[in-house]
Amino acid sequence: MREDVENLDIRDVTANWVNAEVLSRQIEDRIKALADLSHTPLFFGRLDYLHAPGAEQAEGAEGESFYIGRRHVHDADGDPMVIDWRAPVSQPFYRASKKDPMDVALRRRFGYTGGDLTAYEDERLSDPAEAATTSKLLQQEIERPRVGPMRDIVATIQPEQDEIVRSGLSGTVCVQGGPGTGKTAVGLHRVAYLLYAHRERLARTGTLVIGPNASFLHYIEQVLPALGELEVKQATVDDLVAQVEVRGSDTASAAVVKGDARMAEVLRRAVHAHVTLPTEPVVVVRGSRRWRVPAYELEEIVRQLKDRDIRYGAAREALPQRIAHAVLVQMERAGEAPDDRVQDSVARNSAVKAAVKAIWPPVDPAKLVLRLLTDTDFLAEHADGILDEDEQKEILWAKPVRSVKSARWSPADAVLIDEASDLVQRTHSLGHVVLDEAQDLSPMQYRAVGRRCTTGSATVLGDLAQGTTPWATRSWQEALTHLGKSDAVVEELTAGFRVPTDVIAYASRLLPHIAPGLAPVASVRENPGFFEVRAIEADREVVAACEELLKQEGSIGLIAADARIPALAEALAAAGIGHLGPGEETTRETRLTLVPASLAKGLEYDYVVLDEPRAVVDGEPDERTGLRRLYVSLTRAVSGLIVTHAAPLPPQLD
Repeated sequence: MREDVENLDIRDVTANWVNAEVLSRQIEDRIKALADLSHTPLFFGRLDYLHAPGAEQAEGAEGESFYIGRRHVHDADGDPMVIDWRAPVSQPFYRASKKDPMDVALRRRFGYTGGDLTAYEDERLSDPAEAATTSKLLQQEIERPRVGPMRDIVATIQPEQDEIVRSGLSGTVCVQGGPGTGKTAVGLHRVAYLLYAHRERLARTGTLVIGPNASFLHYIEQVLPALGELEVKQATVDDLVAQVEVRGSDTASAAVVKGDARMAEVLRRAVHAHVTLPTEPVVVVRGSRRWRVPAYELEEIVRQLKDRDIRYGAAREALPQRIAHAVLVQMERAGEAPDDRVQDSVARNSAVKAAVKAIWPPVDPAKLVLRLLTDTDFLAEHADGILDEDEQKEILWAKPVRSVKSARWSPADAVLIDEASDLVQRTHSLGHVVLDEAQDLSPMQYRAVGRRCTTGSATVLGDLAQGTTPWATRSWQEALTHLGKSDAVVEELTAGFRVPTDVIAYASRLLPHIAPGLAPVASVRENPGFFEVRAIEADREVVAACEELLKQEGSIGLIAADARIPALAEALAAAGIGHLGPGEETTRETRLTLVPASLAKGLEYDYVVLDEPRAVVDGEPDERTGLRRLYVSLTRAVSGLIVTHAAPLPPQLD
């Protein structure tokens, strides 16, 4: 298939160089999408149907067999050899069971090592004489060591995951899932499925995956290309709202106020406060005639625009046309027959322009937010009845700022500017947005994401127990309301495929303190995993634990409180152990990653050494946030965990 594309001759089908360039780019993308993955087979399963799908199930009718794989593969004649995992005919591979065989006689799973076929396993789903069994190949695939970035799970998608993956484009889905339940993988595979089922529509409107940080995005960036999907953009929330350079930071209390949804109303008031009701008429001179629009008529036009509740900028653009229309009405009454060109000319008249500038002046979103954060009286006027005096003092800057460029903007300030920008000019909406680690967003950040999918849908992924910001989400319904998707369906994943039983049981001791009422994850892994808590006296014992785990196969993560990272990096260097940063791809020579606890979310390693749990908790503004950060750090291991501590453990782990 790839060679066919590479051998295409487009010289006779392009009318000009522009068409040739566009077609060449499309061919390049197609070749990239057809790239081989040396460690990944093109097919991983087979379905033998009792009857041909779609045909009448008449007695004696022959069945049909299909190979199921990561993408569609056809032969030289165009006949299918492998069926895409997203096709309807592939669905029973994930959903069929002994109770509901879905007309499947046999489901075959293939086992692979390094891309080579090494095993296969059959389930005769429609044979009453054969008992239901647990797939050993499926279990081995789930428990296979993690090396390098995140990979696809098309061979191991479970029925409850498949239901979410194949849900329709029109509705928003929120997935609550504990550590290792596969929520990120489900979200990414849902994007791949939607692109398959609604390719033309999403090609026009666009798709976006939003992650918590650049390390996380780097970790997941190869999943969709491995499935042949190259057009999905990735970003963080900070990337979305990057209209100013962020060089500053807020205190936790100031960030909480700035992230509160009430700030949207403060900004709305501040923006629309620029509108001034007219007190003078507008006089338009055309040739020898003067046309006068009285102040009361102008006021009525302005009030009508304000009542329509359209964007500030759109109303400002409409105002000169409304004034011009009032002039044209007078012209028609005087016996003239003006047309649209005359109306446009009047709208551009200097008197009309001057009136519009006085009544509805332009608003610069960044300058507006700067004034709110530096002008005590301006903030007090527009926050009256919304923020109390203490909250206003909390967000006011202590020092005056000369300009937008010289200001030390914080991430929360950038979100406020984005909100103000949307009040002035509507934000472009995409067809579908995936929001991962959503529990950490503030209400104002939810609004920023929601603006990107007002006419589209979203897949929201997260775990309330892993909220590690002071403004972390307390309920999904509240979060979805801020997102503008209050009618979204909330699904819960409770089966853990990544974290071993002993590790998740230990971490779950924190749940009553960080997310009361949330169901703990039940690990489905047969391997209980390696787990040990060690009291130590020096950093060299942390290094020794890393050396011990490096004797095992797979990736190793050393997770520690952010303040401990320099000391541990020095200790590793002294021991001659090379290490990577979060999101960097492991190699055969370097399999250890040193991870600040603040960046651990969403990442996974075969083995983890967690250094000083008490320091992880103490590194956060409050104990609840610190315990949530610890919960995240404890649940990054796939095969084993060693907890090292010189200080006493947090009492919640007893």
